[in-house]
Amino acid sequence: MSHWIEQTSIYHIYPLGFCGCEKFRSEAKDLERGRILKVIEWIPHLKALNMNAVYFGPIFESFEHGYDTTDYYTVDKRLGTNDEFGQVCEELHKNGIRVILDGVFNHVGRDHFAFKDLQQNGQGSRYKDWFAGVNFGGRSPYGDNFSYEGWNGHYNLVKLNLWNGEVVDHIFGAVKMWIEKWNIDGIRFDAADCLTDDFIRKIHSFTRSMRQDFWLMGEIIHGQYNRWANGDMFDCVTNYQCYKGIYSSHNDRNYFEIAHSIEYQLGQYGGTYMYNFLDNHDVARLMSVLKNPDHAQCCYTMMYGMYGVPSIYYGSEFGIYGAKGQGADADLAIRPCLDLNNIPDRNDDLLAHISKLGALRMSLPALQSGTYSKIDLKNQTFLFKREQGDYTVYIALNISDGDYTFRVNTPYGSLTDCISGKTFSVNGGGADVTVPRNKSMILVDSARTPDGTPKFEEIKTPEPPVQENVQPEAPAQAPEPQPAPAVQEAPPKNNGITGLGVPEGRTLVIGGHYKHFKGGNYVVLYTAKDHETCKEQVVYMQLHDKPVTWVRPLDMFLEDVDDHGNRKPRFELIQD
Repeated sequence: MSHWIEQTSIYHIYPLGFCGCEKFRSEAKDLERGRILKVIEWIPHLKALNMNAVYFGPIFESFEHGYDTTDYYTVDKRLGTNDEFGQVCEELHKNGIRVILDGVFNHVGRDHFAFKDLQQNGQGSRYKDWFAGVNFGGRSPYGDNFSYEGWNGHYNLVKLNLWNGEVVDHIFGAVKMWIEKWNIDGIRFDAADCLTDDFIRKIHSFTRSMRQDFWLMGEIIHGQYNRWANGDMFDCVTNYQCYKGIYSSHNDRNYFEIAHSIEYQLGQYGGTYMYNFLDNHDVARLMSVLKNPDHAQCCYTMMYGMYGVPSIYYGSEFGIYGAKGQGADADLAIRPCLDLNNIPDRNDDLLAHISKLGALRMSLPALQSGTYSKIDLKNQTFLFKREQGDYTVYIALNISDGDYTFRVNTPYGSLTDCISGKTFSVNGGGADVTVPRNKSMILVDSARTPDGTPKFEEIKTPEPPVQENVQPEAPAQAPEPQPAPAVQEAPPKNNGITGLGVPEGRTLVIGGHYKHFKGGNYVVLYTAKDHETCKEQVVYMQLHDKPVTWVRPLDMFLEDVDDHGNRKPRFELIQD
């Protein structure tokens, strides 16, 4: 049975960094407006990227970095209030974007109320059994009159005793609040390999009893992933194996590494839907580990083409850099505060590429849950396919020193690359597909658009209206609609501009770059049909200023206009 995660692309935010919070909670002053509301300002950007879920790193009260939780029931005051976070969740849900929270259940911070009680009351504390390894015959590194178990040797992170029923009830009460108050859709479990199997099974049953489609993902770095990802525990785990495999394959120019990882996982884990990523809040940004930054687009195509859910770490869609440092501020560079309108050295080509990949994932079931087959593998070139029913998608990657031509055997009459818009004819049961250096292609049946319904060949150029030596009448003035935050319908206002119809022979180029007659550059992502009228629509994204995705009728997109006596295309193709 299909799950919503299969149709999802996740945007990962580390809130304390994203919102520019103080390093320590004690440094925070009274704030006029909750910083977490900044996420609402980014919703148009998320939709332009075709993201439909946000995974928030820790948002709950903590002393420092969020993973030292002091209150599971209260949003960190550096971010805002519970009600302000509720506003964020409401706006995300209104825009079709799901919410996933970070559950830090293995340990708490030393400021947690139960640990403070233990410090104050010692052996008389009713919470002495809430924590692992408490021994009143020793002293902690912090000078407490008892010792205890810290997570991974970090004694500011006090390990919880998950065999204690009161601890479990305390955590489950918080989760219940998150679901009921904010209608969250899933939880990512920090340090999941340190949790007890019993706890994981219980929270699996508990969350499923509240919502059957609730999603659970565990942070696992090493080991056999199906040890934790199975029908009784997590739905999936973090795919660190392929995270390393993707960037390493490109750095070594050896696609055999990632191909081996994919085949190993499919053989070992079958249908386990992995959480795929190229960077996150714990590791260096992709652009800081790639030897050749021109390989970035291929890395993202690889991730979106793999089985599992893709995740983008905030800011990496712009190609920003961030290396992990040393000492107390080691994570500062990988957890920055970003201003959407002022991203330094932003890579708009990469941004457009990721947006297009997100759109293709939404519209191609084969990319969501199709089977995988390797076709042609060499060190620096890789061709594989994903199949769902009678629909096949071919993914081709080339990081060699020049163009590379794949022979793609296919039953289709011709193939179209959804990234560049190029079409390749099929002769003798195969197409010769030339992929430029450091580029990738996602090839589909030219007779069908990515969603499998309208056919490319059926996107006919509308005939120009019959003219009888009269000046065409301008369309009736319509009130300008209030656009949706990101995928917006272009305003129908004419502003003195008269449509003159579509010249014979003019067709749409999927992936083509167009210039509007008033200025501004755009890329065509794909076509769609209006649900009510079945009229063909063009979905395209602006490349100037901040990215916004627009929708406009096909005939309106392709038509000529009368611009104060000058006939010109509304959108002129400048690069196909």
